[in-house]
Amino acid sequence: MSWKSRIMRQSFATVLLLSTAVALTQGCERKAPDGGSKATPKGPGGTATESQIEMVQIPGGRFTMGDKDEVDAPPHEIAVSPFYVDKHLVTQEQYQKIMGDNPSRWKGGKNPVEQVRWSDAVKFCNARSRLEGLQPCYDLETWQCNFEANGYRLPTEAEWEYACRAGTQTTYLFGSDASKLGDYAWFDKNSGGHPQPVGRKRPNPWDLYDMIGNVWQWCNDFYKVDYYQESPQENPRGPKEGENKVVRGGAWKFSGDNCRSGYRYNEAPGYVDVCFGYDIYGFRCVRADPSQK
Repeated sequence: MSWKSRIMRQSFATVLLLSTAVALTQGCERKAPDGGSKATPKGPGGTATESQIEMVQIPGGRFTMGDKDEVDAPPHEIAVSPFYVDKHLVTQEQYQKIMGDNPSRWKGGKNPVEQVRWSDAVKFCNARSRLEGLQPCYDLETWQCNFEANGYRLPTEAEWEYACRAGTQTTYLFGSDASKLGDYAWFDKNSGGHPQPVGRKRPNPWDLYDMIGNVWQWCNDFYKVDYYQESPQENPRGPKEGENKVVRGGAWKFSGDNCRSGYRYNEAPGYVDVCFGYDIYGFRCVRADPSQK
């Protein structure tokens, strides 16, 4: 990583700390970008859930995860099992309906919910599971995920990138021409200084909207700089422990560079109530494909 990239990240972290009344514990190193991937499957199918949140069925397959220009993301081939993923980011009206409140700064029913900690996203997953009569995935005392449960959870970092790339091997989910980014993502050059309603940009090849830009998306995994070097080749789930959680996809106040498919970022999860999320973090849910059980 160049000295310029490091200075840029340090500067942004300083802005965040100064602009929020209650600071999150600072995250580990932040990184910089480009990537390659070689997924196989073709167009997945969609489905509506009992909570009226549309999901897309993602076929399993192998792909090259990572970014050759990132010190924390050396390209490596892995396999993921089939799963379902939300077609859109979780919206404020969906979060309000299930959780009974809306923590977002930028209010709007169709806007992505933001100012959510990792722990808030996990609690939503459990509540959504119970609403549909499914087994919750998370133990809220240990914060451990039961991957054998049939309920909702956050995507692993591998699942997120696999779904984002949607069979592409290029820098972005639409190709390598950065001039087209505005057709697919809300970022600092076109967001107007705040998040935007979901689903207004073009979807990726698997019909998933806002996979890049708008708000960073929490993943289930703990972050570790050199995790890819020890990652299993099938269904990697991240380190067993750590201080920060992985977030992916870029956000409305970040540059377009952060929207690259292989770009990694991380933030403190905020387990405790005195730790609040910023207005740049949101999420979408996944669920194991029940036909594979």
